[in-house]
Amino acid sequence: MELAGRWVATEADDDVRRFGIGLDADDSSWLRVDVPGHWQHTPAFAASNGPLMYRHRFACDPPPAGRRRWITFDGVFYQADAWLDGAYLGDPEGYFFPHSFDVTQLARIGDEHVLAVEVACAPQSTNGRTNITGILQSWRGLPSGWNPGGLWRSVRMYDTGPVRIERLRALCRDADVRRAHVRFTAILDSADPREIVVRTLRDGELVDEHPAAVASGENELEWTIDIRDPDLWWPFELGEQALTTLTVEIVADGELSDQRFRRTGLRQIVWNDWVCSVNGEPLFLRGTNLMPITAGLGDTTDELIERDLQHVLDLGLNCIRVHGHIGRRCLYDRADELGIVILQDFPLVRTHARSTRGRAVSQATATVDTLGHHPSIALWSAHSEPTSTSTEMHPGWRRRLRDVAAQQLPSWNKSVLDRWVKRAFERADTTRTTIAHSGVAPHFPQLDGTDRHLSYGWRHGDAEDLARRAKLLPRSVRFVSEFGSESVPDHTPFVDDLDVTRRWPDLDWQRLVDDVGYQHDVFDELLPPDTFPSFDEWRETTQLYQSHVLKVQIEALRRLKYRPTGGFCFSSLADPAPAISSSVLDHLRSPKDAYAVVRAACAPVIVVADPLPDWVNPGDRLDVDVHLVNDRRTPIDHAIVDATIAWAGGSELRRFGGPVQPDDVVKVATVTLTVPDTLGELAIELRATDGDDELATNRYSTAVVLPTQ
Repeated sequence: MELAGRWVATEADDDVRRFGIGLDADDSSWLRVDVPGHWQHTPAFAASNGPLMYRHRFACDPPPAGRRRWITFDGVFYQADAWLDGAYLGDPEGYFFPHSFDVTQLARIGDEHVLAVEVACAPQSTNGRTNITGILQSWRGLPSGWNPGGLWRSVRMYDTGPVRIERLRALCRDADVRRAHVRFTAILDSADPREIVVRTLRDGELVDEHPAAVASGENELEWTIDIRDPDLWWPFELGEQALTTLTVEIVADGELSDQRFRRTGLRQIVWNDWVCSVNGEPLFLRGTNLMPITAGLGDTTDELIERDLQHVLDLGLNCIRVHGHIGRRCLYDRADELGIVILQDFPLVRTHARSTRGRAVSQATATVDTLGHHPSIALWSAHSEPTSTSTEMHPGWRRRLRDVAAQQLPSWNKSVLDRWVKRAFERADTTRTTIAHSGVAPHFPQLDGTDRHLSYGWRHGDAEDLARRAKLLPRSVRFVSEFGSESVPDHTPFVDDLDVTRRWPDLDWQRLVDDVGYQHDVFDELLPPDTFPSFDEWRETTQLYQSHVLKVQIEALRRLKYRPTGGFCFSSLADPAPAISSSVLDHLRSPKDAYAVVRAACAPVIVVADPLPDWVNPGDRLDVDVHLVNDRRTPIDHAIVDATIAWAGGSELRRFGGPVQPDDVVKVATVTLTVPDTLGELAIELRATDGDDELATNRYSTAVVLPTQ
């Protein structure tokens, strides 16, 4: 039974806590509020940071003899205290997993009841956070003043027998074409000591049945099943997405007491130096960072999730990094069905207060219980950017020194909190790799580091510096999980068209910083607005520059496939709200210029050349390496690459050929040329074919200019 219908709420204070939780309390003046939902969607609470007291009246018959009754909060954002008929139930904390309470005795007292819930979601700062909410709070991609507090998922009441399944974890430990091994861990809540039978079914057929003795209260049980000749789950580029439903039933006194379902896929994922292999097959990951689809998770519908995942596929990507948050269940269900690989962040972002540790460890275990059965999840990341580093374009030497120290020296977040959370993931899930943190440079004593967040072409250097870094420090580009530049979208509700026309370039830039995440120091350095005659021309140039950065860097990383790069995730797919950001889709999912560029750069087969310099002089010699990248699982037996060198008044064709193996990169040739005397554009146009089939095209250009005196 879902506790839907009329919910009311009011701002919580001590008087409300004393007099507003009982059955007889007068809530006639309280305001209607949506459950599920976020309280800021109610106009009266639109600017509220809470806490709010929620109330819901309902009627129900008492549970039958021998049955137990439960109330489950499926999604509390972020903390709560709950009462039924004035009796305290508990204090759930954590937004992405359910919280349940035994209300059997209270439900037997009468037919009329009131559930009261005080929900709190304290505002967070960028650093020193206490809530484990990741980028769902205090992130510049969210609307200014946004607070996600509320009961964002349903509240349910239901009955079980004397033994209830509190948590169920199902993990595929290993799998091949002959056998798959699945391990179960269940937390059972029993009303009294008793003997039970645990039954495990696969797609409705009984595969395991064994007795167990449980004590009163919580009990942990573990068992395994073997599945012979399984159909394996594969990422979509490697095979079919076979899924199977596992059911666990608890039988007490000969009757079904409780049951849970877990749909999973049988597969084995191994990481070797940041190269991901699924069922023994290596897979180069082409991915993006998936931000919250909407500002409030309660507003993210299944249709919106499907829309964004189809964009992922349209871009030619096979992977998403769920950045700094845990999404709705449908996201993971559809990724399983579509064969999209997920790199899952735990919602720790930037630095956290010391009080976070115990709660983070508990919630890490809950993450595995909630999501561990999804075959699409390939990696857990405990903490994103646990260091407090500068966001300035040109920080002074003291700030730079502090930034280096933050990466290299121990800190409580990086050295203590992250290790605790990593160990919690590893204890709960031995089937996946867990990294302690994301975006941390190699540091002493191991000088290993993790995946990297690189801002070449944005906060540091130029776009081509990523490839230069790869030559100097190959290990630093084993997996690059954030890179790109920011741009202004086509839809800009945050600026008034008339105001832009009249005042350009004297806009209220600070308001854009506060409201839509505008990074004024970077734009002023790279693309200063006052050098453009109009807002539209400035916007177009920001998008073209973003396209340039992503093209150069994606092509560089794909040339380094497996030597040493295992993949990438660019920043980012789409915005949850109007923003000036690194996305390639705006909040309305209108594509920026970079969308088509990324789609071309992430095609299964691409032909690429070294980037040309911005300008050259007549008589200069250019040596340009050309590579053919084949991410298909089939060979290209007769690859031909035509390189047309074109300049004002002339052109020259060079042809190269040979086979390309499956899942491989081949250096086709080095194109050597002397820059002609004719001034103007000099271009190299590439076309790769296999017989009559065109595989890929590409184009690079530079300007021939006279040397400066």
